[in-house]
Amino acid sequence: GENGAGKSTLLKLITGTLTPSAGQVVTTARIGALLELGAGFHPEYSGRDNVRMAAAIHGLSGAALAAKLPEIEDFAGIGRYFDEPVKHYSSGMVVRLGFAVIAATRPDLLITDEVLAVGDDRFQKKCIRWIDGYLAEGGTLLLVSHSLYHVQKLCRQAIWLKDGRVEASGDAFAVTQRYQAWLEQRETNERAAAAAHVGAGDYRIDRLDLHQARCEASGAHQLRIEITAVSREGDRPHLLVGLSRIDGTPVYGTSTEIAGLRPWPLGVPGTFGARLTLDISALLPGEYRLRAHAMDPEALRVFDTVEHSVIVAGSSREFGLVRLPHRWEAP
Repeated sequence: GENGAGKSTLLKLITGTLTPSAGQVVTTARIGALLELGAGFHPEYSGRDNVRMAAAIHGLSGAALAAKLPEIEDFAGIGRYFDEPVKHYSSGMVVRLGFAVIAATRPDLLITDEVLAVGDDRFQKKCIRWIDGYLAEGGTLLLVSHSLYHVQKLCRQAIWLKDGRVEASGDAFAVTQRYQAWLEQRETNERAAAAAHVGAGDYRIDRLDLHQARCEASGAHQLRIEITAVSREGDRPHLLVGLSRIDGTPVYGTSTEIAGLRPWPLGVPGTFGARLTLDISALLPGEYRLRAHAMDPEALRVFDTVEHSVIVAGSSREFGLVRLPHRWEAP
């Protein structure tokens, strides 16, 4: 969700740092949390002393802590600063220290609120590797992140919060794709509204029908588009069709003029139609916009535009707009 949607508040309720104004939160697991930077660390104490206190809260002390301390110091990787007061730490060093404690104590439930974004790239990769192993061994992660890639990579289930309420929940891929589509739609709302049905001059789109406007991203899929256009003077217009991501990024476009033909006359005078079949098997999951345009007989001016949503569902984490045929091999 967006900033202010209630994500951090929800995590604080679960960890007990906030008290709910109504209802209750029940936890049945040993929780380790990385929320606000420096939370739980005393600025005047050294990293080593803070680790001892934090580990004790997690039930690790005495001989067990002494055995784990070198591992924590090595994971944090802050060198001599381990024995310096935390008030001298950079934000990245605080995150390193906090995560090192979590890694050593291995809670049943790990809660983190985007704090890994503060660490350097090398440490972020180190944390991701640790989280992968933690999850593989049965640990549970509750993650707040604006990185949809990390949500898809690390989480099986996702919740989209909007204005303090659950907008969507379920499979991580389905929820993140829905959220991404909403973001893109919001960014282009004014442009989409303007393009939804522009003008009605000499040539206009009378009908735009799509067969199977929602499909899965696996397997071969063809999008059948039927367009009817009306010409005021009875001369045959050209038709232009464009496919774009919902944020306006062009994917593909073609027209009857490019194909060297014109729409076919229908039964009613001044009415013309055509059917276009697009192979969309290569499209990556997401929401797209298909626009049909009525142009003059010279294919120079656009007189009318009608659009339709196309949804490609799926669980791919590939980047870009289309899936290119490829093969990985040993060098």
